[in-house]
Amino acid sequence: MQALLWFASLAFVTAIASAAQISFTLTGQTLILGNVSYFVYPKPVSTFELGPLAGLIGYAGKAYAQELIPFSVVSTTSTKFTDRDLDTIIASYSVRDDVWNEAFLAGVFVKYDGSASAATLQLGSSQKKYGIDFVLASNKYLTGIATSISLPPGPYFLKASSGEVYEAYRLYDDPQQSFDYGVMPDLDSSGGYQILPAKIPGAATETIGVPSRLYFTPTPEKPLAGLRLAVKDIYDVKGLRTGCGNRAYYNLYPEKTTTGPALQRLLNAGMVLVGKAKTSQFANGETATDDWVDLHAPYNPRGDGYQDGSSSSTGPGTAMAAYDWLDHAIGSDTGGSMRGPSGANGVYGNRPSRGSLPTDDVMPLSPALDTLGIFARDAKTWATAGHWWYANLTSYSKFPKNIMFAVDTWGSSFLTTPPPAGTASATFNTFIGKLEAFLNTTRTEFNMTTLWASTMPSNVSVPLRTLLNTTYPTLISMDQTRLLATPFFADYSAQNGLRKPFIDPAPLARWAYGYAQPTGAYNEAIANKTAFMNWFAEQVVPADPDTCSESIFLYPQSSGGTNYRNNYIACAAQLGFSAGRIAVMAETPDMVVPIGEQPYNSTITGMVEYLPVTMSFVARKDCDLMLFDLFAALQDAGIIGPVKTGTRLF
Repeated sequence: MQALLWFASLAFVTAIASAAQISFTLTGQTLILGNVSYFVYPKPVSTFELGPLAGLIGYAGKAYAQELIPFSVVSTTSTKFTDRDLDTIIASYSVRDDVWNEAFLAGVFVKYDGSASAATLQLGSSQKKYGIDFVLASNKYLTGIATSISLPPGPYFLKASSGEVYEAYRLYDDPQQSFDYGVMPDLDSSGGYQILPAKIPGAATETIGVPSRLYFTPTPEKPLAGLRLAVKDIYDVKGLRTGCGNRAYYNLYPEKTTTGPALQRLLNAGMVLVGKAKTSQFANGETATDDWVDLHAPYNPRGDGYQDGSSSSTGPGTAMAAYDWLDHAIGSDTGGSMRGPSGANGVYGNRPSRGSLPTDDVMPLSPALDTLGIFARDAKTWATAGHWWYANLTSYSKFPKNIMFAVDTWGSSFLTTPPPAGTASATFNTFIGKLEAFLNTTRTEFNMTTLWASTMPSNVSVPLRTLLNTTYPTLISMDQTRLLATPFFADYSAQNGLRKPFIDPAPLARWAYGYAQPTGAYNEAIANKTAFMNWFAEQVVPADPDTCSESIFLYPQSSGGTNYRNNYIACAAQLGFSAGRIAVMAETPDMVVPIGEQPYNSTITGMVEYLPVTMSFVARKDCDLMLFDLFAALQDAGIIGPVKTGTRLF
């Protein structure tokens, strides 16, 4: 018996010694409060110096799981804080914040932020009215307590045994399957991120955590403070892997050690990164079901919920259209990857002027064409974010007076043949009429094919669509095979016994096209692109000293047509030229604006549903801020407006 006891004791000691060598890190806790799921960030943001109040708080903490007491920080500049003041703040919190709810009134910490040397609390009926267990006050009040770090207003959790204070993240499901994963700031405070270690129930969905909006106050240095941001998974983020929509690529390469400068600029302005959103594979154009193999295509929330969300910024676009807890999302546009999802999902989105932002640490499709854009649901918040992000561009106080309407793009003249009522064309025509009245001008109808034929550069002798027929596929396929596919295949093969990685059908077909091109094809494509760029700048959007661009070129981005995600189509090399390629070749801004909805009979629901009608605005290169300001002014005038999340825009 003694030998057995000794062995057990020795085993116990050995186990303790072994355990001491094992890394053990708390990654936070998930809990439900007031029927809402929350994540408790594992690193305390402050500590209360409770002193003689420790016993009271410790007693109160016994009623809560893990002794985590939900409480609210309220801030005041009034020297006398009363029940009425608390009522006003609580009403404000209920409207301003989706994280806070009255369950966080188990305790209240009143923080005086005024300039007086002392302040008083005069709370009487509030504690009973709201069921408040305790009221604490900052040290400007008599018997107040100190905190190790000043706390902004909002909901928190207090560890009763230690006085440590933790931030509250509300957890949301991702039913549209827009995200790869949610993120949170890393625990070592190095400016990086880690995957959110929390999960709530959902059907093959990710969980996204968002901090309280009350924690943030915009300042001139951080004008976008507290705005929640999703990022397309082709942007490098410190501490996270960049997957580019490919499982083999995600698993092959380690976490990034830096965040790209374009994304970092938004984070420096105070935006809060909440998750990485899905991209079609390697940012190639893909159609839901037909092309998405490695990852499942995100769901477009509009209409019957089974329309294609367009690509390649599919995750950011569908998330913006679906989730009112998300303020902005960023993606990229090489050949339409911002504008397509903007049109399909009925949100604001842009392809900016090429070169307006650095694309360092963003996966390349074609550096000759790549740009970075931002989604929004409101033209004014879009303009605010755009002015900050594209701050190197120049602002203009006046708007162009010329509206260019290419009849060969629109299909016909709307002046000589007004479109029938109830059609998407009628919606476009009505909107253009309002735009004409706002700008105090009339549209100029012209035929771009004919204009090209009569004014084409002297060194060009072919029709426009012939000139640019293969330009886009040549550039993207030759660039991406050189910059991504070839090194990826080599790296994967070296680590996997000479095996090849799986590639979705769309990028695989385009890479095959790129590998088959002769050496001189790339330079020829650049020359053709440059010829069109210079021609378009001179003939369609010439410069203006007061308005930046003399003209605005309009074309339809989406017309409310169906594109069911259960249809199968063949992938192709994306030959041809269309209005959507104009900005790609001309390096101009192309910005998508939701203007209406079009009814259709859904084969999914058997009911009449509605899909977005959106319009693209193209101006001269580097005139982006003029367009942002135009849209903000159009919203002020009631000509355009914010869009809602869900099945309907308005």
